[in-house]
Amino acid sequence: MRDTPSLPEGYEISTDPGRVDRERVHRWLSTDAYWALGRSREKQDRAIEGSLNFGVHETMSGEQVAYARVITDRATFAWLCDVYVDPSVRGKGVGSALVAAVRDEVRQYGVRRVLLATHDAHGVYAKLGFAPLERPEHWMALLFGQ
Repeated sequence: MRDTPSLPEGYEISTDPGRVDRERVHRWLSTDAYWALGRSREKQDRAIEGSLNFGVHETMSGEQVAYARVITDRATFAWLCDVYVDPSVRGKGVGSALVAAVRDEVRQYGVRRVLLATHDAHGVYAKLGFAPLERPEHWMALLFGQ
């Protein structure tokens, strides 16, 4: 239930915000991620600056091949979002290893829960310990649109 997948050989994970390829991340999310289509570069840069960022990079070239960010107070709560794996490396376990690294990092802060929303990757997240909300009727959202 709580897999700890290994990152494939030739890749490394970094939480250094200086290593985030902002142009690439913006392109991925604003053109290919259903939840962020059309997101402006300025908004994406603000999101990066206000979050804990995780990048997967090719070890030799340094090229970024995946991204995730976490909005957290580093004490009680975390929201995992903007998880994206470049199509060229999908199916290699990069995404699972990335999410496991996020899970393990935020666990160190003592947060009670990590939330996320997904349209189509429930199985991937379930293997890493995520489960549907026990009482979704207790949760509410204030939506402002885009």
